[in-house]
Amino acid sequence: MKLTHIYKVLLTGLVICFSSLSGLNGQPVPGVDENIPFLVTFGKDGDKSWGDPNFSQTFYFAVPKDFKDRFYIRVFDPDTGGQNDEQKGDWNTKMQYSVYGGKGVDPDINRDTRGVTPTGNYKSGNILQTRTFGVDPQYDNEWFTFGPFIATQGDFSAKWNMYIFKIICGGISGDDGNLYKYFFSRDPKSNLPIEGSKAFTYAYTFRMWNDIQSVSHIYPYIDTGIVYVRERNFDWDDDGNITVVSKVRRGLELKVSGQKEWQENRIIVDAGEVGSSLDFQFHKKQDFLIRNNNVLIQLENQRGDGIEVYPAPIGGVPVYQVDAVVRPGKRK
Repeated sequence: MKLTHIYKVLLTGLVICFSSLSGLNGQPVPGVDENIPFLVTFGKDGDKSWGDPNFSQTFYFAVPKDFKDRFYIRVFDPDTGGQNDEQKGDWNTKMQYSVYGGKGVDPDINRDTRGVTPTGNYKSGNILQTRTFGVDPQYDNEWFTFGPFIATQGDFSAKWNMYIFKIICGGISGDDGNLYKYFFSRDPKSNLPIEGSKAFTYAYTFRMWNDIQSVSHIYPYIDTGIVYVRERNFDWDDDGNITVVSKVRRGLELKVSGQKEWQENRIIVDAGEVGSSLDFQFHKKQDFLIRNNNVLIQLENQRGDGIEVYPAPIGGVPVYQVDAVVRPGKRK
């Protein structure tokens, strides 16, 4: 076999491999392209200056209507204590995870589930499974699996032709920080993606990397009718820059929050950004390292409706096109 032919075979294999991997990005939460190490939720007795003002976080998982197999929601490191979590004094925190299905889960119907603050009927739907974790070495740095579930246990959305489920992680006691991840899987013991599924949230509380090189991202989808994006960030600790990039926007630097405070930005949407994802980039301060920085990001449209943030950017990671016709980026 000629050497050039071998190179072609290897190149084809790599293309197939990366194409397959890109299709998996919607399954883990946080997603591969987001480069976020962990989600964060603190116990309800925690101090808001540690980056979590509500001690609760909601994520949604949607499965295609015609998906007939069983599936699972897997949680990485669900307990408090041990290798990854953030200790505040003695380990005293309990974390409750609850999976909901049935009527009332669809966030287009129940708007209480879109906000930052867990108030109103944000626990709508039927509890399918729930479990509380404290310090539990069995699940430290390991996976716990909820399920099995079937599609019809969810809340059917005619808009998406999918069944929607939600999982709420709430700190029911203590003051420590719980760092964890999710995976929407076809298998109870391993992470096997569900083709055509989606994961999303409206308020994202996460941990930044403990280095100054890594850049984290979130990818809100700009649907038809969105005129501007109202972005709110909490407790950024003035840790560098938050910049918005799109295929027609080179980079818009946002106003950032200090410790235990909110900051708000209004970003005028360019016509070229509709029907694609924005890339919110989180660049840490370069002159010294701020460790264990947790931050909350919430996004709404001009009507006050939450904007979906997908762990895998719809349409792929947006890359600025130099030859695009661009109107200057604006912050309202």
